Amino acid sequence: MPTDTAPRVYLETLGCRLNEAELEGWARDFRRRGCRITAGDEPADLLVVNTCAVTAEAVRKSRKLLRRLKRAHPGARLVVSGCAASLADTDLGAGEIDLVVDNADKDRLVAIAADALALVPARPPDADADAAEALFARGRQRAFIKVQDGCRYQCTFCITTIARGDERSRPPAEIIHEINAVAAAGVQEIVLTGVQLGGYGRGAASPATPDLAGLLAAVLRETDVPRIRLGSVEPWDLPEAFWQRFTNPRLMPHLHLPLQSGADTLLRRMARRCRTDAYAQLVAQARAAIADFQVSTDVIVGFPGETEAEWQQTMAFVAATGFSHLHIFPYSPRAGTRAAAMPDQVPEPIKRERARALHDLGAALKTTALRTQAGRTLPVLIEGQNRDEIGAYAAGFTPGYLPVRLRQAPADSVGRIVPARLLGCSDDAQALEARLDDGTGGAMHRAPGHHTRAAQ
Repeated sequence: MPTDTAPRVYLETLGCRLNEAELEGWARDFRRRGCRITAGDEPADLLVVNTCAVTAEAVRKSRKLLRRLKRAHPGARLVVSGCAASLADTDLGAGEIDLVVDNADKDRLVAIAADALALVPARPPDADADAAEALFARGRQRAFIKVQDGCRYQCTFCITTIARGDERSRPPAEIIHEINAVAAAGVQEIVLTGVQLGGYGRGAASPATPDLAGLLAAVLRETDVPRIRLGSVEPWDLPEAFWQRFTNPRLMPHLHLPLQSGADTLLRRMARRCRTDAYAQLVAQARAAIADFQVSTDVIVGFPGETEAEWQQTMAFVAATGFSHLHIFPYSPRAGTRAAAMPDQVPEPIKRERARALHDLGAALKTTALRTQAGRTLPVLIEGQNRDEIGAYAAGFTPGYLPVRLRQAPADSVGRIVPARLLGCSDDAQALEARLDDGTGGAMHRAPGHHTRAAQ
């Protein structure tokens, strides 16, 4: 276990939840080797950064983060991995970097660092080290569990296929062991992540590896972590038994299903494998099977050649679908992708105007989603303390991943699941105002619950 003289390691990530899952795995491995995980304002001996390259802006942010960390910790060694570090055409300022670990080797990053840098203890990992302590040290309450990596598809805007490589799926037993370890240490919610979650089972060492529905069945059967979520899931390749898994109240009723555009002509130019009619059917299927099911999505604004008519189709489709949250990405050319060489790049002023309009629509849809929950009592995982113009509150999320501000919560509520009476939308329309449910006497709950129609 770490001591006062243990090497101090600070970890940071940009980009997707898969990057976060990998970072959490490194944090656990560093602790098992006797290192101490530090917060951002503490001195550090070793800096570890998981970079992103999904857009040119993500690469710029990665480069900026590396410079900022080196200025804040001038004597620290710097280890860099992730997509930006794995692409040959990416300049991250190699003069400041002590070690680069390619995506293909990132699951062994801690061992590689131990071999290359005398700073990291090279002794065998301590299997008894607290699996969640590193997570809590970084102020996180939700554990991201990597189950899959790589993608076989080639969307024209995406660099991930090159940066992440072929599909690989982790063995179910390995995933379940990791979940049970963090759950035993007090983690209440885990998120299964991957590049192409719907393709889980492909690229596995064993032909007996199940599909995603089979993995979910195994996780539900062989773990007792109270809340299970899925990371971003592409709207295709979902196995037949997938929706049946949501009859178990431990599997949270929310999915992030990337749309990217509401115009089929644009989806074809993006080389997406799902058209709007199939996407609408998928959402309808989910909402018919699972009560209060929430869907969030990604939308790219100003993809090359996007006409005003195609843009209006996107706006109409987003409005009709009724998403609980939108991630909006103004398109920026990414070197190495087919879209970067496409003609008719959309001017920046048009992108900005379209992004503003979509942001306004997304805000209205989010407000609607929040208001539909008013008057209900739902279990909320408290993830931290915060403050707004009204005062202090405990911040958390409903099972459907809607943000909650719980007033006058007990000081020890962080990391616990509490019954919250949802009073209505906050004044800034960003969250649900809530209080502890009167009928419980303020008692804390470990077991969450939502109801599916199939279970009623």
